[in-house]
Amino acid sequence: MPPPEVTVYTTPSCPHCLRAKRLLESKDAAFREVDLSEDAELRQEMVEKTGCLTAPLVFIGDTFVGGSDELHALDREGKLDAMLQGEA
Repeated sequence: MPPPEVTVYTTPSCPHCLRAKRLLESKDAAFREVDLSEDAELRQEMVEKTGCLTAPLVFIGDTFVGGSDELHALDREGKLDAMLQGEA
């Protein structure tokens, strides 16, 4: 089974977005980046879907992981690699 799709919703020059993307890159995880800055409708949709007002918004498959802090916490807990491989 292929690994789940990873999607990162970002805004330009967001340091937390850069931090999340760097972690994913260090894991050799392919991800799709979606810029929220130019699409107010999409941004509002993501606020309603996640309850979060800030970027990044990280999804692994259909699972909303959270932002950069939550992504790094999963890595520290040893759970991120399994999620990226579709094993969690």
